[in-house]
Amino acid sequence: MKIIVQKFGGSSIDIGSLYEPNPELIMKAARRVIAVQKKGYQVVVVVSAPGKHTDCLSQVALSVSGRAVPSARELDMLLTTGEQISIALFSMALDKLGARAISLTGHQLGIVTDSSHTKAKIKKIKTKNLKRLLEDGYIVVVAGFQGVSKKDITTLGRGGSDLTAVALASVLGAEHCEIFTDVDGVFTADPRMVPAAKKISRISYEEMLEMASAGARVMQARSLGFAQKYNVVVHVRSSRHNRPGTLIGGEKKMLERVVISGVTYDRNQAKISIVDIPDSPGVAAYLFGALAEKNINVDMIIQSASKNGKNSISFSISRNDLKKTLEVMKKVKGRLKAKQVIADAKIAKVSLVGLGMRTHAGVAAKMFKALAGKKINIEMISTSEIKISCVIREREVKKAVQAIHRKFNLGKQEK
Repeated sequence: MKIIVQKFGGSSIDIGSLYEPNPELIMKAARRVIAVQKKGYQVVVVVSAPGKHTDCLSQVALSVSGRAVPSARELDMLLTTGEQISIALFSMALDKLGARAISLTGHQLGIVTDSSHTKAKIKKIKTKNLKRLLEDGYIVVVAGFQGVSKKDITTLGRGGSDLTAVALASVLGAEHCEIFTDVDGVFTADPRMVPAAKKISRISYEEMLEMASAGARVMQARSLGFAQKYNVVVHVRSSRHNRPGTLIGGEKKMLERVVISGVTYDRNQAKISIVDIPDSPGVAAYLFGALAEKNINVDMIIQSASKNGKNSISFSISRNDLKKTLEVMKKVKGRLKAKQVIADAKIAKVSLVGLGMRTHAGVAAKMFKALAGKKINIEMISTSEIKISCVIREREVKKAVQAIHRKFNLGKQEK
């Protein structure tokens, strides 16, 4: 029998408050699942924590711990409770509608990860029990975002429920993986920022991965890398209606005139500069090795020209890692005898993504002209075959995205 994996984000199964519960959304999602089962599919459902539950728990953790970075192990223990609420309630909703359902945590299912708390990587998934339950007619409701390392609960990072769903679709050989959210699919830009943005009916893994890593919040970047590696077809669609969304799969056939797929932005950025460090072999290796040891991902890197045997290095990171990065840089500064470390948390990144960049010249110049036309200064630049990213002031994000979107005529209503 064919298998489908369906993932529902927190906004799609929000239950309201504990004092004024509203089961409407979760019941609607449950009816959608049963409709698929009635078409002859075995269904695995992956759910996130309801609504803003994870954000609220994170804030409580900061308040209670009194630390900038709470214990990663205890944070994982805390945050996984949100998904456990969702799987139990979703199973109850399915049961009410007459379906056989069972809920499983990541540990119960057998999602085995490494021991990197808050950013764990999946090592293997045990499927024997899951397949048996599906064959017995159960709809299996799985807690997203979590796994287990030895005996410790771990989490897969922000948006990790997407990774859970894609990984399960891969190991089960599912026909495809449906990601239900509160938007209609993937757009050429954030429609809240650019009203003329249009929905993309089909996009390649490569483009979607670049868009996600550049700030598009439709799917977790790691999940897209997994989907590409194991050729899992992903359908991003709205939980509010039954219309098609965006299919993410192998490289699409492109017309010559189709150059750009979309423009994205990421406000969750910070820039670090370490000034006057020795211009000698091994310095960069030491600096970025120290960051890697703390599991800090670096995005853009710029090194200045050498002057009097010294230079400066600037790099961008996730703003979530800023405090942890500054702790590392304090030690690095002393070791390298640098003049100073400068942190800037008022930046953002805007990016242009499209497979057509490979065969079309002048894309970067056109993007830079769009920004210059709005008097927006570019502080850092990085490029790949299909992406151009610029660091700008955070306050200028909206103006930048709108200008770039218009310059490349990405909106169906724009001229």
